[in-house]
Amino acid sequence: MDKLENKIPPPVLVLIIALGMYGASLLLPILPIHRAISLFAAFSAILIGGYFMFAGFRLFKRADTTINPLDPGEASSLVSSGVFQISRNPMYVGMTFLLLSWSLFLSSPCTIFGALIFVLYINRFQIQPEERALSTLFGPEFESYRVKVRRWL
Repeated sequence: MDKLENKIPPPVLVLIIALGMYGASLLLPILPIHRAISLFAAFSAILIGGYFMFAGFRLFKRADTTINPLDPGEASSLVSSGVFQISRNPMYVGMTFLLLSWSLFLSSPCTIFGALIFVLYINRFQIQPEERALSTLFGPEFESYRVKVRRWL
């Protein structure tokens, strides 16, 4: 199973899961929710997800550290300010919200499992290896940060 660690770029994983969610929505029933309500909810989730993703991205760029999730050992600094005070993984939180938004847009209850699959996969095959690398790179500084800030929300 370690062979899957840091192999699939998270945005690619989001796209694969989103396509699977779309396929599932074609086969399974949809909820009879007024379209305006589902669109409002989906748009709200996009805004939340977009905020987390772009705020995290901006802070990484400002700190001049890598945003490449496939090689966390290349990090040059530990970013713990801004949105990183809310979540250790704001970009993954944002991607999860994008999948939740897609599920709301599709109005098919089973598609919510796409977001769950993303969280489970990212926890095991992306975040755990990243945290090992950050612990090696930043030692007590990362451990102190890890204790203070939740992995998700």
